[in-house]
Amino acid sequence: MTRMTAHLRVTGAAVAASALLSLWAAGPALAHGAPTDPVSRVYACSPSGGSAGAAACRAAIAANGTSFVAWDNLRVAGVGGRDRQVIPDGKLCSGGLSAYKGLDLARTDWPSTRLAPGGRLTMTYASTIAHTGTFKLYLTKPGYDPAKPLKWSDLPTRPFAEVKDPALTNGAYHIGAKLPSDRTGHQVLYTIWQNTSTPDTYYSCSDVVFSAAAKAPGATTGAGSAKKRASGSPSTSAEPSPSAPSKSAAAPSASATTGASATPQAAEGTTADSTPVASDTATGSGPSAPLLAGGAAAVLVLTGGAALALRLRRR
Repeated sequence: MTRMTAHLRVTGAAVAASALLSLWAAGPALAHGAPTDPVSRVYACSPSGGSAGAAACRAAIAANGTSFVAWDNLRVAGVGGRDRQVIPDGKLCSGGLSAYKGLDLARTDWPSTRLAPGGRLTMTYASTIAHTGTFKLYLTKPGYDPAKPLKWSDLPTRPFAEVKDPALTNGAYHIGAKLPSDRTGHQVLYTIWQNTSTPDTYYSCSDVVFSAAAKAPGATTGAGSAKKRASGSPSTSAEPSPSAPSKSAAAPSASATTGASATPQAAEGTTADSTPVASDTATGSGPSAPLLAGGAAAVLVLTGGAALALRLRRR
């Protein structure tokens, strides 16, 4: 009787494990990510970003009706490179998704990052799962008006940088590029990440501020702020400048400044050794890498139990 009871219990567990595996096989492969430097609107306004209390973020959250806990999940499936045909004008920052519609608000006070025209940019794009794909970076055209909804006509036809399959290092992709030299004032850095190992394309808006006075030959930009990373590591300058030494803030911050009126810094650098990962979304936007690993271990235990049941039956 005891042997039969054990057999029934283990067999039931094996059936459950089989069903679980079937569900995973049927579900899409999830790749999560968003720029954290220059800080994207979705990350800045998330609980991790540190700027949820800013006026623009409060307005965006109110428009959404919910917070941006799933800051790494702004993705649209099946676009396949037809971005301008699929994503409507005025909804570029949300990717046309109602859950992120607050990001499309036309405002001049979004948390922003200071950049130098013609300088070097190193974008930090946090991600939880490594996937192949191409990053395309666009800057709004000279004369862009941040008080109006962002349209495709505000962006050049071609990106100023395009990077295929960068390595995922310490929880982030690090994308280097040279910035255009003819931008001033408040602009939007628009990033498209088209996955090739999933059907998803990710969209993000990072508000940046350029100043002609900040332009310097060989200037390294992209950190945009003297802040500590979410992990606690301070940002340091890759190319120190006597006029703009790197310094650490007392607390983590998502952006260099709020609003287009801030004064850009000339030669601030970036480090690529620490970056936040999408820990906020373990229960909000799909399984994270640790969750999948734990589930796989559970399946191994259950299937091992099924093998034990078969042995008991043969005795």
